[in-house]
Amino acid sequence: MGTLELLFIKPISIWQLVFGKFLGTVVLGLVALLPTLLYVYTVSQLGTTVGNLDIGLVIGSYFGTLFLMICYMAIGLFASTLSENQIVAFIISIVLCFLLYYGFEGLATMLDDGQTSVWLQGLGMKRHFESISRGVLDTRDLVYFISITAFFLFLTVMKLKNTNRG
Repeated sequence: MGTLELLFIKPISIWQLVFGKFLGTVVLGLVALLPTLLYVYTVSQLGTTVGNLDIGLVIGSYFGTLFLMICYMAIGLFASTLSENQIVAFIISIVLCFLLYYGFEGLATMLDDGQTSVWLQGLGMKRHFESISRGVLDTRDLVYFISITAFFLFLTVMKLKNTNRG
């Protein structure tokens, strides 16, 4: 729609542009996630025993969802640079997210070697998400999600720099 060219002539760097767009999507995601806290409160209060929820598990699930959401937003931002068509970018994003969540686990099930299978599962998002959602905040999982996010933001910046030159 011509908005990318308008953004390129603004006195901001491409990193600032990408990071600003990324933070905007993260804030929107947090706003969408915020009302679900009402469900947690309601289930906790209306259970047969008040406070019957494992709050550590709930908080871990929220952290896992937050990290997964941030990764998916970085992937979606990258996918939007690959195509000018929003539908195509959406489909690319869905495919990339699906492959990163389930793909490595699917590949691991095809292997007979247990050690390689475990290593391959460790490359996928599902294993790290499940670890965090159990209530265990392990630095390996946090570094994984931050690395995936940074990698796709870097790819987005590189793609936009190449687009800006051409």
